[in-house]
Amino acid sequence: MSEAPPELEVPNEIVDFLEHLEKERNDSPNTVTAYRRDLHALVAFLASYYGTQGWTWEGVDRLAIRAFMSHLLRRGLSKRSVARSLSAVRSFYRFLHRNEQVTANPARGVGSPKLDKRLPGYLDRAQIDLLFQQAETRAWSGRFTDVRNLAILEVFYSTGMRLSELAGIDMRDLDLVSQQVKVRGKGRKERIIPLGDHAVLALRNYELKRDALRRDLGGAADRSALFVSRTGKRIGVRMVQTVVGALLRQIDEDAELSVHSLRHTFATHLLDAGADLRAVQELLGHASISTTQIYTHTSVERLKAVYIKAHPRA
Repeated sequence: MSEAPPELEVPNEIVDFLEHLEKERNDSPNTVTAYRRDLHALVAFLASYYGTQGWTWEGVDRLAIRAFMSHLLRRGLSKRSVARSLSAVRSFYRFLHRNEQVTANPARGVGSPKLDKRLPGYLDRAQIDLLFQQAETRAWSGRFTDVRNLAILEVFYSTGMRLSELAGIDMRDLDLVSQQVKVRGKGRKERIIPLGDHAVLALRNYELKRDALRRDLGGAADRSALFVSRTGKRIGVRMVQTVVGALLRQIDEDAELSVHSLRHTFATHLLDAGADLRAVQELLGHASISTTQIYTHTSVERLKAVYIKAHPRA
């Protein structure tokens, strides 16, 4: 979704709302950016929808919000993106209502597009074993990037953390003695996640390489970031995607596995082994347990496939 045209003035109410998200609700920068895009698009649409008649937030009705959603779908946005836009509009109107700037929320009664249920992609045990076998073989070379990449894989699979959380880890967040790491998740909420033995070993080996790199680079190296590039700078999410994506493609080029697949794999394997759903929710940093329950659906679908294949009268 594109930003509002430069000549289109953004109402002060939106500016105040975005500031509220950032400073009072402490939402993540990604959430604030997405809501900004959605609300800018709404302003551009309303200007066209009402034309020369002009409009006010109080005067926007349910029909206008429905027309906005239809407009987004015609532009080719996915149902998931349209649902997020509706969520942004609802939150914005709740903000206006609390501040007594409107008397009703026209988006409240508008139904969200029905999303297609997509079971998350994950790696089975054999694929995980092969993935780490290949990464460990590369790491034996002693090259900085290969040792670092193995540590990244181990941390992903050991913790199930998000991509942005891994890229944001600082040295001070890591405690290898207690085998735990502190991450900042959505809404900048902090949580502590345990680290497995394999992850700790990979991180200790990586720390030796990183310390040697920093000595060579001197003051040019980032002293706070855990994962850095060969130039000593903190690695970004795109570099992590590139590195991990290349390793995953060697496992199964046609499976369309991604970095996020490691998070799905972490949750699926824990639940398969009998882990408590609430505990997995805490580890993943999900605000709602309904989000975590998608992984139980994954397990059920896999059991169905095994049943159909194995049972003589399935």
